[in-house]
Amino acid sequence: MPTEALVDLQRRLDLHPPRCRERRELIQQTAKLYGVSEDTVYRALRNRTPVKSAHRIDKGQPRILQRANLERYCEVIAALKIRTSNKKGHHLSTAEAIRLLEVEGIYTPTGYLKAPPGLLKRPTVNRYLKQWGYDHTRMTRQPTAVRFQAEHSNDCWHFDLSTSDLKHLKTPTRIEPGRGKPLLMLYSIVDDRSGLAYMEYHGVYGEDVEAALRFLFAAMSPKATDKSPFQGIPRMLYMDNGPIARSQVFQKVMGCLGVEVVTHLPEGKDGRRVTARSKGKVERPFRNVKEMHETLYHLKEPETEKEANVGLMQFLHYYNSQPHRNEPHSRMEDWLNNLPPENIRQMCTWERFCTFAREPERRKVGIDARISIDGVAYEVDSDLAGETVTLWWGLFDNELYVEHIDKRYGPYSPISGPIPLHRYRNLKKTRTQKRADRIEALAKQLSLSNNVNGIINFPNSTEILELPVQPFVDPDPFQELTFPNIIAAKRAIVDFLGYPLAKLTSEQMADIDEILAQTLQIKEVMAKIRDYFQTSQERQNAQ
Repeated sequence: MPTEALVDLQRRLDLHPPRCRERRELIQQTAKLYGVSEDTVYRALRNRTPVKSAHRIDKGQPRILQRANLERYCEVIAALKIRTSNKKGHHLSTAEAIRLLEVEGIYTPTGYLKAPPGLLKRPTVNRYLKQWGYDHTRMTRQPTAVRFQAEHSNDCWHFDLSTSDLKHLKTPTRIEPGRGKPLLMLYSIVDDRSGLAYMEYHGVYGEDVEAALRFLFAAMSPKATDKSPFQGIPRMLYMDNGPIARSQVFQKVMGCLGVEVVTHLPEGKDGRRVTARSKGKVERPFRNVKEMHETLYHLKEPETEKEANVGLMQFLHYYNSQPHRNEPHSRMEDWLNNLPPENIRQMCTWERFCTFAREPERRKVGIDARISIDGVAYEVDSDLAGETVTLWWGLFDNELYVEHIDKRYGPYSPISGPIPLHRYRNLKKTRTQKRADRIEALAKQLSLSNNVNGIINFPNSTEILELPVQPFVDPDPFQELTFPNIIAAKRAIVDFLGYPLAKLTSEQMADIDEILAQTLQIKEVMAKIRDYFQTSQERQNAQ
């Protein structure tokens, strides 16, 4: 059979789907035309040499100028598109980039580059940009995603917030004056290994750190129902780089619990990567809640936050019982089957958790030893009146702790208003006040010598020049500064103690010999001996 007939037959066969009746009829007609069997026609189609299309020998090579020069222009045009891109994806077109190269030129790291007018054409440049891989789509394509999965349960939790489609509750828990109703937010954590989710509704004004800490405490603590055994302190918390993650109180609480906080890289910090794409593990449950649960609010809308959380918990039981993303069991079963070998890290009590959520603040105590915080007055120790102190204010308790010069005072509870007029009382004097009274009494007893005659020589106010001097070397001829030898020093020690050294213990004699081996200066030796025996006497009295 001629090659032309086989090519035409193959073209007509390609117009029909495989195993259809029309293809069999074409084979039969061709076999009848050339007087051969159908098997011969099939064999000829299988063994025929494919027809190669003819083209120029320089196909794919630029003809207007050399490839290296045109590729250089394409690189600069592709770089111009990237440099002029904004967040909406708008950038300089190819035609405008060519006009800029021809009219103004571009300064590049290798020098000034300007294209001859009329040399570069938009269709030619676009064709070679795509052929050589310089098109804007490939240049701005994000790097390959790397998916990870924790080895054990509670190794990594994903934490995020999302606005509920309900927006506001009819009767919110708390309303701040002048700010309207709080926004209903979904707080969620998802275990990285199992995909098990835990969520709560909270009415907040923005991303509230206090609500986030309350939610995380509830997530880490044992649940009231037996249907959800999910609990424990995770090793790592993965979240976005928002106000909660930047809060010092949040970081301090997580540090006290031993939780490593890892945030997503913001846009522009990792090349072309927009942000971490693994947050889909926590974003997907949000979508499921809004499509499968919150759509039912059109039939019956919850009125309080407690009622909304009860319905949400029932949905989470159903959601966590659904199949794992790649394992033949549910999310809850996967969490239970992959617990860490060292067991779950148990959560602390609420009282202990409250002590972690304290934030330092520098304030000055008033002269009445009171500090006002958000309109609430606290009366601290009288010794701190007028001092600048560090306040340790807890988010979840009404007690205040005060720190001053590495000493902590407190806790202090809120007090009422000022003391009534006829109930005034004197406070007990503090050590600072007693010290001030003693110095004041001493000041009243100071006086000048009778030889002064009321004349005081004040230093001259003129500037004193620093002269080059040589230090005086005291020969000490009368041994007034240094003991002549160790025996003289021990005689002086005997005079100080009032009894011979033979009555001392061997340990005390060894200490005295060590002091005399260090120095023979009279003042230093007597000061060390005085301190040594005073310390020994105090130790004996204490025993």
